[in-house]
Formats: sequence, structure tokens, C-alpha cells
Amino acid sequence: MTTVVPTGPSTAERPEAKTRTKPPRSARTHSAYPTWFYLPAAVIYGALFLVPTFASFYFSLTRWTIFKSTFIGLDNFTEFFQEPALVKGFVNTFLYAVVTSGLKVVLGLLLGILLTSQIRARGYLRSVVFFPVLVSTVGVGITFTAFMDPSTGAINKTLAAVGVDGPGWLTDPSLALFSVALVDVWKGVGLATVIYIAGIVSIPQDYYEAARIDGAGPWQLFRNVILPLSRPATSTVIILSLIGGLRSFDLIWAMTRGGPGFSSDVVASVIYKQYQAGFYGLSTAGNVILFLVVTAIIVPLSRFLARKEVER
Repeated sequence: MTTVVPTGPSTAERPEAKTRTKPPRSARTHSAYPTWFYLPAAVIYGALFLVPTFASFYFSLTRWTIFKSTFIGLDNFTEFFQEPALVKGFVNTFLYAVVTSGLKVVLGLLLGILLTSQIRARGYLRSVVFFPVLVSTVGVGITFTAFMDPSTGAINKTLAAVGVDGPGWLTDPSLALFSVALVDVWKGVGLATVIYIAGIVSIPQDYYEAARIDGAGPWQLFRNVILPLSRPATSTVIILSLIGGLRSFDLIWAMTRGGPGFSSDVVASVIYKQYQAGFYGLSTAGNVILFLVVTAIIVPLSRFLARKEVER
């Protein structure tokens, strides 16, 4: 006896099958929600960054006051590069950026390792290290100006108590820039430490256990585990510290005003002095040049460091 199987429309011919093969409406029509969602951020970014940037490029080509401007082409840039203190300002800017960045990387890494170890009051010490980041830069500058006074400052008085004749931290032309750099490191190393803490605690424990099984000691753990695997944190600290060092102005101005003489002048302080003298177009051209210099250094460096992370 044979069983007769009723025949009907194939799966491809069924109406419901045809319905299922159609893409859903949400996939066929692009929703406007993501585009409108980014619009407020785009407006804020354009108003606070793009418009002032393009306006600066324009005003750098003019001789302007608050009420009028006169287009003069590249004369401001030519005059800016003839500024007597400019060469010294660029040298000091690069020196200041390298010193502060290097110290923040080294001290931030060491403090990050210390504050991720099993020590007592670890949370309290993290707060103490990060506290200077929260303090006003101008306030820090005024405070350390008093501390570093060669005759009445607390630092030299402490050194005199142990028989050491303290130097003129901010009055000696050979020490002024480095003294400000040390204060900058004291204020900014807390942020570098927090970045390193985040990088170190994100390293899987499997690496530490495998290294200890192979007989690695503390130095081998640091060299072969912590240092290479915290490279993303190192890249972040280097980029942020360099940008801050190349653009530094407020702390230097609060402590030395570029002095004594021009010994601690940086590019930003040279620009500010031109602005004080009423050369608004000239100072705007200096800001444009500083922006281009920082961009020319940071963009290739960030790409180089990112490529090193990928090769790791």
C-alpha cells in the first residue's frame, strides 16, 4: 500500500515565505535618529573649536582691533619670525616639554606600580598623589613662588637649617625654567599616575602567574610584563604631557613672567607679551604658528606610538 503525500505549493512559492524574505522596514529605511543625535555635539564643537580656529587663521592675516581689521597678508608671520626672543622661546618650549614629559612618564610609572601593589593606605595615597591635579595652576604658581624665594622661602630656609646654601630657584637664569618644570611635574604627575594605574590593573593576572612559574623576579616582572603591556598608558601620558608642555603658559607666567630676562620665556609667553603691547594681529599669527608646530609634532608621534602598540 502506497502512501500518497499531498502536494502543495513549494516553500519558495508560499506567500509567507515570500514575506519572510523581504528585509524588515527598519533595514530598508535609514533612521534619522543617529544623525540628529550627533547634531548637538557637532554644533558645540563647531562653535567652540572650528569657528575660532578659522577666525584665528583669518585674523592672523590682518592688522586688527576690536572694531576693525585690515588685511595685510603674511606680514604678521614675517614680523613674528623676526622677534628677538622667538628663538629662545622655541628652545625653552621644547626643553620644557621634554623635561616635564619625561619626568611625568618615569614618576607616573613608578607611582603607578607602587599604588597597585599591596601596601597599606593605598586608596589614601592615591588621593594624595592626585590632589595637585585639582588645584588651580595659578594658585600653585603663586604658592611655589613664595616657597622658592631665595631669602624668605620655606625651601631655602629648610636647606639652611641643615647647612646648605639654597640657590635662587626663580632668580637664577640657569635654574628658573627647570624650577618651573619641577613644579609642573609635581602638579601633573597625579594624572599620569592614574593613567598608569588603569593600564597596570588591566593586565591579566595570567601573565604574572606564567612569569612567576618561569622563575621571574620583581625586575623581570617589571621588564617583561608591566613595561610592555602598559605601553598604551605610556603613549597616552606622552601625548598629553607633550601637548601640555608645548602649550604651557599659565604656570610659567604666574611664577617668572618669562624672567629673569628672557631665560624662561616660552613661545606662549612671547605671544602674550605681543598681545599686551597691542599687536593683536601679530599675537594671533604667533598662536597659529604654535598650533601648527604642536600639530606637526603630535600627529606623527601619535601615529608612531599607535603603530608600535599594534606591533607589540
